Formats: sequence, structure tokens, C-alpha cells
Amino acid sequence: MNWHRALAAAALAAAVAAAGYLGVLAEPVATPAAGEETRAATTWAPAVKPKPLSNNVERGLEFLSKTQLKNGGWGQGEESQQMGGGAQLKDTPSVADTAVCTLALIRAGSTASDGPYAAQVRKGIEYICSEIEEADSQSLFITRTRGTRVQAKLGQYVDTFMGAMVLAEVKGKMGDAAANKRVLAALDKVMDKIERNQKSDGTWANDGWAPTIAQALGAKALNKAAQAGIGVNEEARAKTETYARGQYDAASGEFKAGGDAGVALYSGGSSLAAIQDSANTNAGLREDYERKARSAPTAAERQVAADALRRFDENEKALKDAKTAIVKRLDDERFIKGFGSNGGEEFLSYMNIGEALVVQGGPEWEKWDKSITENLNRIQNADGSWTGHHCITGRTFCTAAALLVLTTDRAPVPVAARIRKQ
Repeated sequence: MNWHRALAAAALAAAVAAAGYLGVLAEPVATPAAGEETRAATTWAPAVKPKPLSNNVERGLEFLSKTQLKNGGWGQGEESQQMGGGAQLKDTPSVADTAVCTLALIRAGSTASDGPYAAQVRKGIEYICSEIEEADSQSLFITRTRGTRVQAKLGQYVDTFMGAMVLAEVKGKMGDAAANKRVLAALDKVMDKIERNQKSDGTWANDGWAPTIAQALGAKALNKAAQAGIGVNEEARAKTETYARGQYDAASGEFKAGGDAGVALYSGGSSLAAIQDSANTNAGLREDYERKARSAPTAAERQVAADALRRFDENEKALKDAKTAIVKRLDDERFIKGFGSNGGEEFLSYMNIGEALVVQGGPEWEKWDKSITENLNRIQNADGSWTGHHCITGRTFCTAAALLVLTTDRAPVPVAARIRKQ
């Protein structure tokens, strides 16, 4: 853990001790300035009442459990026949494939110490940690595996973002102190790499066929880590938020097409997801900033708080507008088909849309969930897997991504978050 994260962790622990019991934080002593970190004491829970796991989901989970490799990782799996090359990586583990599979098992209720797939979850996390531990500390790479289909299509750093996402969700939940310590160290290292390599406009130097999806995953990684209590540079988080908002043009009601391979589903779903993830984090920060804007001891501190609140308000407006624009297109078959046939990119875009709609719940979410569930159930393979038919076609990745869509009602969002800066 680097020095600034260590100081933030120590400050958080001291605040908890001063409050007298776990889960209650003492008030922060100073208004944060640019460059400081967001720390969180967040309770996560589904935004709606989860449905029982369907037979389709159970079959998909069983497929994933059988395809895990001996070292705990997952490879991309069998690809569609029309995809030339890549067959040599079928059983080569990668962090991105492992992260999406592990996350699917977690969504269904297993942890590293409990549930029908506890062993698989634990082995998956151990593999991800081992890759991160072997990685350098400067670049954005966290894996030795190169040339995977997911990297080619979403960008070479997609493993980094997806690895951070799953580690944030298992932080403190591994079942023993040593494993928790290992996860924390790995997550801290990844977040350092993500922050270090972020560009001034909030993006990362990420190539690929549809890197807009990876950009959303990067934003999700920053926000999930902040919500999980990792010290996240607030300036880095704000830059991804501002970039995401800038991808939606309120005047035209359209999302910018850069990095979406000409597929509106990708850019729309990705931008909406990034704006929503920021809103989730901002909601927990708002109360503290409102208090500081009123009563911080200096004018400079009050201005910092006022500026943050203004940014939060701008993000909320952008979220409302972007969500309205997406909802209007959910009955557009051409929009929903994405590239024209199913691929891992479509499944991730459905996840992005669902995770934004489920936060508010209500008829729009219910209609979407029913429609997309019927669609995915219809195209499931007899062995419980899902297969893509363009670009990301590997059964492993596509099955896990489809399961994340079908279990969106179980996706955790911050509840009564008390997110602080230390």
C-alpha cells in the first residue's frame, strides 16, 4: 500500500475508533482539496427485491463451474467458428475472463467462503491476485496474457478495469484475514496503476474495436473502489465523470460515437453506466459537502464543497437526460441488436443499461428486465452456455456476461453510503 493510501487507511481506522463502534465514522476534520482521496464506509445491497435464480441461470452457473482451469483462472472458451485465430487461447487464463466469471458466481450468491461456488470464487480471486502481484507498478497492464479476443475488441487494459471491479466487491469478504489482506494489497496496486495512467481528459490510452465499453468499466472500477473504502483520487474520479457526461449531447439526444465501432448500443450503454456509477458515489458524499458548504472554517474550503455540489448536480441532470434518451430507444429493435447479432459487447451493454435502470426501479426497469431476460433465455445453448456470433464470441466470457444481465436485480448499489475524504 503506497504512503497516501496508507495514511488514508489510518485516518479511517482512527475515525472509526473515535466513534466508538464499527460502522460509524467520526466527522472528517477538514474539507478535502483537489487531489485528495475519497474513502468509503458503504453498505451495498440490491436496489430491488431479487428474483429467485432461474433454471437458465443455474445452468449457466454450472457451465462456468465446469470450465474453470486448474490454476483458478478462466480462458475465453470455445469461439464461434467464423472467428479466425485465437483458438490457441481457448484454455489460456486471463484476468478479464476470470473476473467476469467470478463476478457472475458472486452475483448468484456465492462468496469466497460460502455458497455452492465458494471454491470457484476463491480460486478465481487467488488467480487475479497472483497476476496483479507479478505485474509492474507503473504501467496499466496487470496480466501476462496478451492477445486475447476481449483485449482486441475492448482494449488492451480491459483486464485491469475488470480485475479492479471484482476485487472491490470481495474486499473484506474473503473469509479470513490473510486473504482479505491479499485482496486489499492487490486492489490498492491496481487503483494506483489506474490513477497513474489516466489521461487529462479522464480516459486511458486504450485501443481496441469498441474501447468505449472499456472506458465505462474503468469508471466503474474507480467508483466501486471508492464505495468499497479504497482511497481513490477524487480528481481522477471527477475526470471520468466529466468525460462520461460529455459523451451525451442533450440538444440532439444522442451519444457521441467515438470508440463505439459505429454501434449506438455500446456508446449509449457505456456513457449511461459511467454517469450512473458516479451518481452512486456522489450520493454518499453529498451530505458532507452540503455541511461543509455551509460551515467549513475557511472560504476556500466552502468553495471546494460548493464546486463539488455543483458537479454532483450537473451529473444528476446528465443522468436523467441520458436515461430518458436510452429508455426511448429500448423498443427500437435495431438499437437493441447492437452490431446485428449477439456478442460479448452486446451482453456487457445490456448489463450497463440494466445496472443504470435498476437503481431507480419501477416500470422502466421491470419492462427492460422482462424483455432482456426473455431474449437471453431464448438463445441459451443446451449445455447452459451462451455463444457470441461476432467479435467476442467465447462461450466462457459470453456466458458470464449474460449471467450478469440476468442477475442485474442482484447487483449491489450503495445504501445509506457515508463516503468521506480523509
